[in-house]
Amino acid sequence: MWRSLLLGVVAGLRSQTPTAVLTWAWRSDRLPHGRRGPAVLLDRPALVPLAVTAALGELVVDKLPATPSRLDPGPLGGRLVLGAVAGWAIADAHGRSGAAGAAAGAAGAGLGSWGGARYRSAATDRTDVADAVWALAEDAAAIGLGLLAVRGRPPGLG
Repeated sequence: MWRSLLLGVVAGLRSQTPTAVLTWAWRSDRLPHGRRGPAVLLDRPALVPLAVTAALGELVVDKLPATPSRLDPGPLGGRLVLGAVAGWAIADAHGRSGAAGAAAGAAGAGLGSWGGARYRSAATDRTDVADAVWALAEDAAAIGLGLLAVRGRPPGLG
């Protein structure tokens, strides 16, 4: 379930990144192919460019001053749902319980949303570095954690 939790955290940081990472991993055979729940949706070739485009778009929109807080009810709800779907999909792909994966993904999305917002606020307030720079660091963290979730091994297991 660590993969589901981690993809949920990624959804909390950048809501579109888990889908992009999952579709890329699925289509490049870096992820076992589950056949239940949302994992079957990953088997659509057209989904990869759509998911990557959405993720790249979010990386740009996140930096705009008019972008609402991820902790507002609408954005937070969307992140929780996307975290749950990503958690379910990766759990299914690895032969684990989809329901448990969804719960872990939603919990991770809540943690990532809150933690990411607090990190950006604190980093900007306590340094002379612009928020956009911290946002780019958060982008890199989201992508790196997403790749770890689909390709890595759990901590401590080598």
